[in-house]
Amino acid sequence: MLCYGPKKHIEKILDNYRRIYGAWPKPATSPLVAGNHPELDTSELLNEDNQKINQSLIGALQWVIQIGRFDVQTAVMTLSRFCAMPRQGHLQVDRVKRIHGYLSKMRRATIKIRTDVPDHSNIPVKLCDWECSCYADAKEEIPLDAPAPKGKPVTMTSFFDANPHHDLISGKSVTGVLHQLNKTPIDWHSKLQSTVEMATFGSECVAARTCAEQVIDLRLTLRYLGVPINGPTMVLGDNEPVINSAAIPHSKMHKRWVALSHH
Repeated sequence: MLCYGPKKHIEKILDNYRRIYGAWPKPATSPLVAGNHPELDTSELLNEDNQKINQSLIGALQWVIQIGRFDVQTAVMTLSRFCAMPRQGHLQVDRVKRIHGYLSKMRRATIKIRTDVPDHSNIPVKLCDWECSCYADAKEEIPLDAPAPKGKPVTMTSFFDANPHHDLISGKSVTGVLHQLNKTPIDWHSKLQSTVEMATFGSECVAARTCAEQVIDLRLTLRYLGVPINGPTMVLGDNEPVINSAAIPHSKMHKRWVALSHH
């Protein structure tokens, strides 16, 4: 099976780490320890030289995410917020150094290119009547100047989730999204939400909205590349109230900003 992964880039990162600290990173089984909150760190600020080292290490980790290692993106995103004024604790073994230790242990991890079409027949789909809603005649906007699609059609599947109250100081949650073409991951997203949600439902709604916006963008990109798309995109989440509110036309929205995410 064809696979790809940034093995050589990871080896360069580890060599750079060894030049800086004189030793290889300690292997770790996860990018960060569960319940780790760097925003609560009150250790001393790093001096100018160590700040540059921290920024260099974080920048290299961001490139690793871009070229396939999305398993560390939430941890790197969490620490990237402190690049301007990092503290001593942000560079300690349980944070930036631990991510390098995780990549050292999992350096051979790859993404498999799986072209077989996923089977969604066992997933229950809520088919409701939208004729009496504001979306009665809604259709996908297909560009008129897109090239004629060629080749085998692909099936899009997207997954979304939210980590409520990820930042204990601001109360903001984190959105996580993964997109697949057939059974191959092709795009991923992890970012702190711009709004503060008071409950899990609100943060999951924001994550679902972000996922839907990215799905629209990806489908348009594929059409301009001449890729035939097989049917609608299956969007999967683990919050049943959010799924029901998106699938049932006349579900109640008690908060104005949640309603905006719904629409």
